[in-house]
Amino acid sequence: MPGQSGTAAPLEQVIAAMAGQQGHLGGRLHADLTDHIPSYRAVPQELLDEIWHRHFRRALTVLREGTVPPPEEFCEAEVARDRVAQGVPLSDGLRAFRRALSAIRDLFIAEATEHGLDPGLVIDRTTCLWELADVASLQIAAVHRQTEVTAALFDARRRADFLRGLLYGTLSAAEIHSGAAIYGLDLSRPYRAVRAVPDGDAASDTLSRSLEFHCRRNGRSALLTVLDEAVAGVVEGKPKTGDLAVTAGLGPPADLTAAHRSFRAAGRMLEAARAYGLRGVYDLSDLSWRAAVVAEPELADLLCDRYLRPLEAQGEFGTLIEESVRAYLEQGRQVREVARSAHVHVNTVRYRLRRFEELTGRSLDALETVVELSWALAARELGTTSAQAPHDRAGGPAAIPQGRRVRRRAREG
Repeated sequence: MPGQSGTAAPLEQVIAAMAGQQGHLGGRLHADLTDHIPSYRAVPQELLDEIWHRHFRRALTVLREGTVPPPEEFCEAEVARDRVAQGVPLSDGLRAFRRALSAIRDLFIAEATEHGLDPGLVIDRTTCLWELADVASLQIAAVHRQTEVTAALFDARRRADFLRGLLYGTLSAAEIHSGAAIYGLDLSRPYRAVRAVPDGDAASDTLSRSLEFHCRRNGRSALLTVLDEAVAGVVEGKPKTGDLAVTAGLGPPADLTAAHRSFRAAGRMLEAARAYGLRGVYDLSDLSWRAAVVAEPELADLLCDRYLRPLEAQGEFGTLIEESVRAYLEQGRQVREVARSAHVHVNTVRYRLRRFEELTGRSLDALETVVELSWALAARELGTTSAQAPHDRAGGPAAIPQGRRVRRRAREG
């Protein structure tokens, strides 16, 4: 042992001989690592030299003292950050460390044999080196994983900050260019802002990853994150979500510098799609004028006053009139189709339509009436107006809102 007479001097001679070969052995190790562990080819020579020096000096201390330091004395945080930054996986880092310790062990045995070191001491110090490998490996793994988590959180925050500024229009042109370069966005291409929420119990971060995966299909780029409890970002094309439980609004194509305008439109499309109870991704071409119904409750009240409230005084007959008018619009203003679907005579339908015109003072042949009446009916079904159907006021059954019917059809289909 180091304190016993006759053993300290030979051991120090072995350690001194090993120290003299540190540089040569380090060079051989560097060549070995780059040959057998591809991820280390991207690690700079000076960084590998620094790590090797640290490991070598620690091993010499263990050989001299015959004890292994506790895990908390292994300062691996900086090395772990460097490995993560260079893209070196944890498994590769551990393989490299084991190779380094094996090289030191082989050097120790060779020098111990050359200097005639006591075999019992050789076994003892070799055992210490393996204990060092075990303790250090566990600490390296723990610090590496924590560093990966920290790096991932930092990247997520940086991504969220970039997208928040991009989508809310607070970034400078230089910041947009820098962020686009970091996240692989092509400034020469238009992007569409998207805003989405889960249509179910999925967490927003899970939805963000799934939706980005769908958006990146066919080589298209996308960048998404969770902002204000919703998934938001930019996509190169309209995603096909398949069975993904999501409701999303999609803005029009725009340069990245104008993504904030696309994002405002995406928010309106999401609001409208949710109001109609829809699942999937919707833009203005899908929702058309119906998107404006959600955003204009005052106009909805005005049109309901004009077209629906005159029917309320008619009680149940007013409900029948409204149902016939609605069917008349949905069936392309084909009276016979309305009669067939309602199982009534054609003249019954004609009478109800004529009574509607008498009560409202509006002609169903006028395009303005068709547009305004469609708006009023959609607003009532969505609940964006204070108007109530006659049966609602009388305590009878209310009609199923169109949005719910749409959702039901989507799920049944």
